Amino acid sequence: MDTKFDFGPEREDRIVYVRSVDVADLPDEVQAQANGAKELFAVCNSEGEQLALVADRKLAFVLARQNDFAPVSVH
Repeated sequence: MDTKFDFGPEREDRIVYVRSVDVADLPDEVQAQANGAKELFAVCNSEGEQLALVADRKLAFVLARQNDFAPVSVH
């Protein structure tokens, strides 16, 4: 789960959404990398495309801000 991600070309829309994801709902290869976690946090663009998957909510917000995005929580 320590894979670098290219957030793609510069976008006009700088908002990303952070939401929790149940590890059980993820593909087997991702579950194998979850190190026993039951929940991970996804950073998604406005179309719902998952840009990144991280271990905790705080890290998701830090990652978004480091890439000049404005993170928003999704319930």
